[in-house]
Amino acid sequence: MSRKSTNAVKKTKRKTRKNFINVINVSKKYSLGEVMVKALDNVTVSIDRGEIVSIVGPSGSGKTTLLNLIGALDYIDSGTITIDGQELSKLNDRELSFVRRETIGYVFQNFNLLEEINAEKNIEMPLILSKRPKEERKEILEELLSDVGLLSRRNHKPDQLSGGEQQRVAIARALANDPEIILADEPTGNLDSSTGKRILDLLIALSKEQKKTLVYVTHDNEQAMLAQRQIIMNDGTIAKDSSMK
Repeated sequence: MSRKSTNAVKKTKRKTRKNFINVINVSKKYSLGEVMVKALDNVTVSIDRGEIVSIVGPSGSGKTTLLNLIGALDYIDSGTITIDGQELSKLNDRELSFVRRETIGYVFQNFNLLEEINAEKNIEMPLILSKRPKEERKEILEELLSDVGLLSRRNHKPDQLSGGEQQRVAIARALANDPEIILADEPTGNLDSSTGKRILDLLIALSKEQKKTLVYVTHDNEQAMLAQRQIIMNDGTIAKDSSMK
């Protein structure tokens, strides 16, 4: 894509920053009836700008919880999470909304598309919320639809699209505001293996092309190996953190 950030100079200066995402001694508990479940137990991990990282582990290991906390979709119980030096727990609701809208693009396993509007309008929604001018929205939409191969399907509603096409709409929507971080929770979990492979290949290719930081959760070991780095979680802790380069 050829889009340039309106804050291009600032982004260029930050381009080489390491430890772009910092998770330090983070814990998170959930209540299941009368039982408290520790989803994360004193987790510490850092991710550099532009890294492509997979997170794997058994069900209940804390993968999605970690992703949601980084994505400012949930609140930590203790510890700190910073993105580019900005500590999330110190932000108010309005500031967190801005981070979720402008800094982070989230790709959900179940797509989370609005069923009553077509693919183009689903992708456009973040741009409308960001109050982008109509002509700018139109230009961005054309590029996004082209990038994910959906120019001919732009007027189709979600129930008229295949699972793979719906996930491509979800990816384009996540990229709409040109976020620096893409978080994807089991982005191929509801797809057959061949379609899932194509979707993940697309997500990784777009992230590399646009120099995005990509963190994705997967249960598929082959898909996890496509990342530059793999984090293995177990019982709310990081069991292994290894480079795949």
